[in-house]
Amino acid sequence: MTAKRLNVMVAAMFGSLAMPAQAQSVVELQRQIDELKAQVKALMQERQLAAQPASETAGTASTAPAPPETSVAQTTAAPADQPTPTATLASADVESPAPKPWFERLKLRGYTQLRYNALVDGDATAGAGISRLRSVHDSSVNDNGGFSLRRVRLVLEGAVTDNIELYLQHDFASAVNNQSSGEPRQGFGQLRDAYVDLFLDKERSFRLRFGQSKVPLGWENLQSSSNRIPLDRSDAINSAVPGERDLGLVAYYTPPEVQRVWDRLADSGQKLFGNYGAFGLALYNGQGINRVERNSGLMKVAMATWPFELDGLGSAFRGQVLELGGSAMLNRFRPELRSGGVSGTGYREERFGMHAILYPQPFGIQAEWVWGQGPQFDPVAQRIAQAPLSGGYVQLTYDPGETPLGRLRPYGRWQRYRGGWKGAVNAPRLETDELELGVEWPFMDALELTLAYARMERREADERRLGRAEGDLIRTQLQWSY
Repeated sequence: MTAKRLNVMVAAMFGSLAMPAQAQSVVELQRQIDELKAQVKALMQERQLAAQPASETAGTASTAPAPPETSVAQTTAAPADQPTPTATLASADVESPAPKPWFERLKLRGYTQLRYNALVDGDATAGAGISRLRSVHDSSVNDNGGFSLRRVRLVLEGAVTDNIELYLQHDFASAVNNQSSGEPRQGFGQLRDAYVDLFLDKERSFRLRFGQSKVPLGWENLQSSSNRIPLDRSDAINSAVPGERDLGLVAYYTPPEVQRVWDRLADSGQKLFGNYGAFGLALYNGQGINRVERNSGLMKVAMATWPFELDGLGSAFRGQVLELGGSAMLNRFRPELRSGGVSGTGYREERFGMHAILYPQPFGIQAEWVWGQGPQFDPVAQRIAQAPLSGGYVQLTYDPGETPLGRLRPYGRWQRYRGGWKGAVNAPRLETDELELGVEWPFMDALELTLAYARMERREADERRLGRAEGDLIRTQLQWSY
């Protein structure tokens, strides 16, 4: 039976009810109504059976009651100028969920680092012209010590479209100097990252990054401070780009086979440098983070890194990955002067570095070294000059995996650097030798404690002070993520 037949019978029912009362008795009307109800019920059952799979229909068709025979000619049809009622079925198609609007694709996260440095013994104070024990990475390494907020980061990130992602990060632990009383003020907000990524292919292997972002120069520089095991970056690697960031354009490419290895390492809990691409080419202003460009040239940077799986070397290397790579930079930089403003001379910078990381499974080793030249204050000539630089670090890590106390990671790192520190006034020379032994302990999901002992021999980043200071420190850091 078809929907048309159902429509005709319904129309006939209404037509019969509309006939004069004298032509029909009450009993006759009731009989016709009951008969039409039975026909409608039978037609609905037939339609339901027709919508079921053939196997189900075969099993139930024999039990369905046959509709009573009815002659359409015996009923009174509805007038032709009135619409015929039609029966409709709900569509079986399920609508796909609407894509989320861009503002629902964004997420807010961050982390905070609280530190306490205790000077056990050493040159916390010194006379005029003599170096005191200080660090270019942590201003709380001084004779007063105390608690300090090293980082208070807040990140807004997300994919606004299928091929466009944005990233915005502020740090609320920055200090502002040159106050009216001469005392610095802390807890100011400072822009760290503000960039957008444009992915050029469906596999998301190629991307262009526009804005202020990390400079792909040195593996350790790219690794987030929330993910790094030692408390601070090394002097040699960080001296190229203090603050790690600049304003410009970067092109990154990550082959799928490299991404697969990195994903496997990340899933196993390894601390990676963040996906900045296996290959990168970049152009930046070259004056550093949040600083005004001071020349018409651009800083050129190139980077390459590749993780090699060592399973083919035997069972002892099953699951091991050795990552090798390097980076290079060409730039002209104008340091800030103690007399005010910046140098009128743009000093040539040339740096080349190499890195090697054997991921700890359970023992690992990580090393980087850099060579080059850049601006450095000459205490004899009493001016800034171009000078050679070199240095790096070697780090050993043990990762036993999950333990009853959590995933403890003991480590030891030795670092050395000889060269200028362009991020400070007059680009003073640093002479650093440091040994750090510590352990990272993530004792809760969002809480991580790092305890370390450091033996420091450092030249203070002040061209007016000479010699080197020595000291022993106990360093602690509590990090909470959100």
